[in-house]
Amino acid sequence: MQIRRCRIIETDCTDPYRNLAAEELLLGEAGQDELILFLWQNEDTIVIGRNQNAWQECDVRRFQKDGGRIARRLSGGGAVYHDLGNLNFTFLAGKEVFDIRKQLEVIRRAAGTFGIKAEFTGRNDLTVSGKKFSGNAYYSNGTAQYHHGTILIRGNMNRLAAYLTVSKEKLASKGVASVESRVINLSEICPGLTSADMKKALRSSVAEEYDAVPENSSLEILDPIAWKQKTEKYASDSWNLGRLSAFNQELDLQSKRGRLHLQLQVEEGIIHSAEVYSDAMDPDWVDEVRKRLPGTRFIRSELETIIQ
Repeated sequence: MQIRRCRIIETDCTDPYRNLAAEELLLGEAGQDELILFLWQNEDTIVIGRNQNAWQECDVRRFQKDGGRIARRLSGGGAVYHDLGNLNFTFLAGKEVFDIRKQLEVIRRAAGTFGIKAEFTGRNDLTVSGKKFSGNAYYSNGTAQYHHGTILIRGNMNRLAAYLTVSKEKLASKGVASVESRVINLSEICPGLTSADMKKALRSSVAEEYDAVPENSSLEILDPIAWKQKTEKYASDSWNLGRLSAFNQELDLQSKRGRLHLQLQVEEGIIHSAEVYSDAMDPDWVDEVRKRLPGTRFIRSELETIIQ
C-alpha cells in the first residue's frame, strides 16, 4: 500500500518519560495508510529494553545520584545511553505501509548527505567503518507499529562507558574489547555536524524515499490527560526498576532469538515462578517464555526446548 499521508513531528522536550509516553500515544494517531516520523531527544538518560533488568544493565544508583534517569521502553533490544548529542527517531505506521527497509534507507540516505557511508548490519544496527552509530528496535500494538532508534552525533562517550554495563560474553561474541570500541559519533567523520543538521537531512530523505511532501505536526495532537497518565507510568519505579523476584535458581540460556537470563523459584524440581530478562528484539517472545516456565521441570534440556 502506498502512503497517502506523511507527518513529521519534532519536539524540544528532553524529558524521557514524556517522550516515551508521547511515542506510545502516537501509535494511535497513525492511520493505516500514513507514516509519522517523530524526532526527539532525551537529556542524560539510560533507556533499557522492555525485558531487561536495569540493575544488570547499568550502575543504577550511581547514575541516578549523578543526575541521570533510567527509563524503560516498550520495544525489545538492549540498553542505550541518551544525551543531547544523540538524536532519536521513531517511524510510526499502519501495518500495511510499515516497511523497515525503507525506514532504514531514510536514515542511511540522510547520513549520506554528509558524506557518511552507512550500512545496515547485524540484527538492528546502522554502522559506519564497522562501528555502530544507530541501534534500532521495534514494537507493535496489533494495528500499528513503530521502529525507533538512535543517531549518535556527538554523544558523551565517557558517560556512556561509565554507567552502562555490557557483559563480557556479549563483547566477546562481537570480537570487541569494550563498549566504547563498538560505537562512533558521526561528528568524528563529519566535524561540525549537529542534531539540527541531521533533522533537516531526515526531512529531505523521507520526502525522497516516500515521494511525499511531509506535513509539519506537533505533539499538541495528543490528548493531554492521556499523555499525563502515560508519563506517570513511564516515570514510575515499578515500570523502570521493578520486576525483581525471589529466586533460588539462576540460569543463562542462548537462543537464536537472543540471550536469556532466568531467575527461578524451584520447589522439588518444579519451577513455581519465573522472571526472564533479555535483550532479544522480540519482546512478546520473551513474555511467552516467561508464561510457559511455571510448572516445567527444572531440567536444562526441557528449558532449552521451550526457548527454541
